[in-house]
Amino acid sequence: MYSLSQRFQNVTNQALTYSFLIIGFVIATSWFHLQQNNVFQTPVAINTLNSNINVRSSRFFGSTTGKPKENAKITFDLDADFTPFFNWNTKQIFAYLVAEYNGDEKNTKNTVTFWDKIIADKENAVLSIKSEKSKYAVWDLEDKFAGRELTFKLQWNIQPWIGPLVFGETVGNCTFTLPVEQKEKASSNTNNDEATAEKPQKKNRKARKARKAKATNKDSTENKN
Repeated sequence: MYSLSQRFQNVTNQALTYSFLIIGFVIATSWFHLQQNNVFQTPVAINTLNSNINVRSSRFFGSTTGKPKENAKITFDLDADFTPFFNWNTKQIFAYLVAEYNGDEKNTKNTVTFWDKIIADKENAVLSIKSEKSKYAVWDLEDKFAGRELTFKLQWNIQPWIGPLVFGETVGNCTFTLPVEQKEKASSNTNNDEATAEKPQKKNRKARKARKAKATNKDSTENKN
């Protein structure tokens, strides 16, 4: 007869074997379900892109040694349906809007994330977002971010109950160029502010000259007397 330890080892080995078989079956069938629903060709509509560029001096916004850095935020519309992504092995979906653009060096591309969202259930899998503001202010490694041509993509990450993470992106990218006139407006506003500030200074100088002239006339009158 087998000893108690041998029986326990035999039962444990069988349980582990069946567990791995079940895990493999769940992963394979969930992957087949994703392929069957053609989730890697899911369309998306990204429209009405507007940008806002601000100059920040805080290190939390990319500034180093107090040197100002251009930060960009966007407002966008987005329509996408993640319903086919959900099956018995889907825990949640992490969707995020990224922008790719060419770097200053040759053959380099930079990627920044403007917005993200966790989709926890099938009932909230249909996204129809209007005039949504980006969650994050992004900046480039260089000082200037205006004038960059950005290609926006909606990427996703399926987080399963069992198995590896599944990454992909939707079909339907959008290209948008960050305007440079924002800076020109800022400089014109600065010039206007400087001109406005000069007006009271001129008035103060005239008032001081008038007071000096009065004091001089008064002294001369007293000397004559």
